[in-house]
Amino acid sequence: MSIGQVGQMTIVKAELVDCELINRMAWVAFPHTYREMLSKEQIEYMMHWMYDVENLKKQMQEQKHEYFIAYCDNAPAGYISIRPDREDCYHLEKIYVMPDFQRKHYGDTMFDFVVEYIKSNYPEIRTLELNVNRDNSAVNFYRRKGMRIDHQGDFHIGHNFYMNDYIMRLDF
Repeated sequence: MSIGQVGQMTIVKAELVDCELINRMAWVAFPHTYREMLSKEQIEYMMHWMYDVENLKKQMQEQKHEYFIAYCDNAPAGYISIRPDREDCYHLEKIYVMPDFQRKHYGDTMFDFVVEYIKSNYPEIRTLELNVNRDNSAVNFYRRKGMRIDHQGDFHIGHNFYMNDYIMRLDF
């Protein structure tokens, strides 16, 4: 189902059959993003924890994650995942642009899309939050998009691995 055309980008809502594509995209985008921040062991662990096809299906079916895939000229260019968090808050779980499509403002397009999608489909939602690694240069991107650091945390995810994150927030 096509959600929208934004410039050269088409964004579609992912279905269960898209979990394998999301998995393949993640195996490129996630390690590329975190190659200088996390160990290979932690990347491998997190990839299975978040992106195994069965885990993606569980997120979509049981945990109310909504995934979107961004395409440019019919090529998968990135993916997004959002989920309800609190009564008036949605959480931006994942927003990744494939390496070949980076530095072309597609991240801006995808972020703007998801904000408008939430506002249009969930008018009761007043806040968007996300976790971002404190060493990730994306912190500056999110600041430019109007988000602010609300707090930070070190979250144990298993096998002595932690996510050392800022929790950023955008109020609508």
